[in-house]
Amino acid sequence: MKYFIIAGEASGDLHASNLMLALKERDHGADFRFFGGDLMQQAVGRRPVKHYREMAYMGVVPVLLHARTILRNMRICREAIRDFRPDVVILVDYPGFNLKIANYVKTELQLPVYYYISPKIWAWKTYRIRSFRRYVDRMFCIFPFEQDFFQKMNYPVDYVGNPSVDAVAAYREQAGRGEDTFFRVNGLTEQPLLALLAGSRRQEIGKNLPVMLAAASSFPDHQCVIAGAPGLERQDYEPYLAGKAIPVVFGQTYAILEHSHAALVTSGTATLETALFRVPQVVCYYFWGGKVANFIFRYFFHVPYISLVNLIAGREIVRELFGAGFTRERIHAELERLLYDVACRNRMLADYGEVIRALGQPGASQRTAKLIVDALLQKKTDENASNYMNH
Repeated sequence: MKYFIIAGEASGDLHASNLMLALKERDHGADFRFFGGDLMQQAVGRRPVKHYREMAYMGVVPVLLHARTILRNMRICREAIRDFRPDVVILVDYPGFNLKIANYVKTELQLPVYYYISPKIWAWKTYRIRSFRRYVDRMFCIFPFEQDFFQKMNYPVDYVGNPSVDAVAAYREQAGRGEDTFFRVNGLTEQPLLALLAGSRRQEIGKNLPVMLAAASSFPDHQCVIAGAPGLERQDYEPYLAGKAIPVVFGQTYAILEHSHAALVTSGTATLETALFRVPQVVCYYFWGGKVANFIFRYFFHVPYISLVNLIAGREIVRELFGAGFTRERIHAELERLLYDVACRNRMLADYGEVIRALGQPGASQRTAKLIVDALLQKKTDENASNYMNH
């Protein structure tokens, strides 16, 4: 069967690539076209129609500045789907772009639309549920609490497990490098690591990294290591390093976490991956407006936390510093507790176990692939039966 998949950022590229591999195992005739990245290309040996590097714009101003590019990408995507005529279009998060494509696919092409990894409408923009009902035939969710949310919205979904659990389990199954080798290959000293995960987009990094570095650099008995984002280069980080020889290590985020003593992490999938590696963390994220951002979050968002770790647990496990809390002093104080307060570290590590148990066992990609292929085969069977009856 033919699959058109759209992933608009680095995390989507990772999870979509694993889904593609699982689809290939279940459907030996699988044929793919996609908007995505290098990992998806490696999975199927085909270049993307459009790389996510040309799509990942965040915030009102960048979107407005690149409006012409975004509209051109949508036109290219619509044309590629129309020409390919897939059996299904699979959308991976990235709602601003993907929901517009879903509208086109359902209303103009009348093709099935499946969504893997729901947009976070449980946090904001709940009105998007209307688009799901109209244009998305089936939703595959990756967080346990999403089932309850969508059930209250009277929109049935499937919880398939979490692909980050799969990715971490796959990493651990491989013959990874020992600590000595990892440190030597990357030119690190023997000091314990402080991992800095400052985001995946240039705009995020420019706002988050300078403050994170200022807070973490004042622990002389530890060394800072920046996890380089996919699609970026050392030169993208240089303006924020102030001439310091701080390592920026690309393509080894899991290895960094595996060997880290603590981490400063922006919100998103990285907070969950850090928990899966059982690394004590402070979640810190720049939002424009300081106290105004905290006020907006408190009274206009529909969730009490910004980090996936706390959302899954339903309570605060990791400290979240954003808006007015995103300061060098606050981040430094929380990091100091994690480094030197044994009881604090042990409590967080024990609480991580609760989150890991809630996520369940690996196999999200395989479960999703089975549901997709089974549904498409059933659709073909029903269509054949209908055509037979009509003749």
